[in-house]
Amino acid sequence: MDYGKLTIEEIRKGYHKESSAYVCDHCGQAFPEGQVFALDGCFYMAEQAAARHMEERHGGSARFLLRSPVKYNNLTDNQRELLAHFEAGLSDGEIAKKLGISPSTVRHQKFIFREKAKQAKHYLAVFGHVFEGAPENGESLVPIHNHATCCDDRYVITRQERDRILKTAFESLSPPLLRHFPAREKKKVAVLSVIAEQFAPGQKYSEKEVNQTLKPIYEDYVLIRRTLIDYGFMDRAKDGSTYWLRQG
Repeated sequence: MDYGKLTIEEIRKGYHKESSAYVCDHCGQAFPEGQVFALDGCFYMAEQAAARHMEERHGGSARFLLRSPVKYNNLTDNQRELLAHFEAGLSDGEIAKKLGISPSTVRHQKFIFREKAKQAKHYLAVFGHVFEGAPENGESLVPIHNHATCCDDRYVITRQERDRILKTAFESLSPPLLRHFPAREKKKVAVLSVIAEQFAPGQKYSEKEVNQTLKPIYEDYVLIRRTLIDYGFMDRAKDGSTYWLRQG
């Protein structure tokens, strides 16, 4: 899920409204409105089921966000540990005892967190004035997917650049038919973003199923499969038995 499309409240809850369903930000599971879902012997409407899913599947939104592997999570291990204790409702003294530090140090860290939150709010206000609501054009940047393995110049692609890259690399986009797999990193990112769209969010695939999807797109499907993993578009089990599109 592209964080740029979510509100802060949706990120906090861990799910968002998409069309007529509530969708988990993290694994893509959808809970259509109008349906009743049986979870742990109880019955829930769609939004309640999405909230329950966050608790049962992901350990709660706060806990998931703290350990989330998305590129935006630049908290240190010490910061994650402190925030987890704060979220659990421990007192400053209890946290200090657990971590072997003084209560005043805990209070100072709490102050730092609060100041960083204020800085973030100010930045969002400025960003909203400058960029939000501006019309999309060829110079608009293509969003970076949340699991990009590194955020550098290879991901700085305008919509015009992406269109040129795709026009050159693909013989057809619907269905995708790749002429050649580019050597330049920026072009690889653009090409892989199209190929990744051939997989459904939240669905698990065997290696055979992944290969069957990739073979019609490009003859060296093993290269494409490996590069989708390397660039963070997909992930797989350690034994290679299952693959999935990375979300959130």
